Amino acid sequence: MKASYLKPLLPLRDIVIFPSMVVPLFVGREKSIKALQEVMKSDKSIVLATQKNSEIDDPESKDLYGYGCLSKVLQLLKLPDGTVKVLVEGEKRVKILKYNSDSDYMKCEVEIAEDLNVNNGLDEFAIGLVKKYEKLLVLSKKDLNETTNNLKNLKNASQISNNISSNLSIQIFEKQELLEILDLKKRLEKIYTFIEKEISVLSVEKKIRGR
Repeated sequence: MKASYLKPLLPLRDIVIFPSMVVPLFVGREKSIKALQEVMKSDKSIVLATQKNSEIDDPESKDLYGYGCLSKVLQLLKLPDGTVKVLVEGEKRVKILKYNSDSDYMKCEVEIAEDLNVNNGLDEFAIGLVKKYEKLLVLSKKDLNETTNNLKNLKNASQISNNISSNLSIQIFEKQELLEILDLKKRLEKIYTFIEKEISVLSVEKKIRGR
């Protein structure tokens, strides 16, 4: 039986947070700010889950995806206009078992969703994926230095998959899909497909421009 935890929840509008990624968020909704204030009093850990539709102001359980990321609040800054800027670090994928919104902010019961099939010699495949991703960055004329330096230091397939997933220019539901694939091999294969697709689109555009 897996242990489940009750945690405050922060619904996200246009971003999916992955483990080991550090991301700044701007938070303006009353309930979300309350959830943050609550976790600052305790262990600073909060569940970040993405909304299926970013337009919804007061999301209920049906408006949120069933997987999120258990995260740590590293820094919290109240801005003059009443919003809050937080720096969060994703820690672990979680499966959301149930939502509970009877208090001033949303809470959810979660269990940790560990990566599966981790020891299948995937690290080499992942390092190959980094090279493929670098090729994509060159094609899309992205700034290589920061992203690839971080990636080059990662040796572990799981971290590489989270890092690339977080940085891919794909739609939110596609990122969510990558968050929900627990089988590491399948996740790396899916990332490979996304990169391939993106590279072929960019190559075609380049050819058209070249004419």
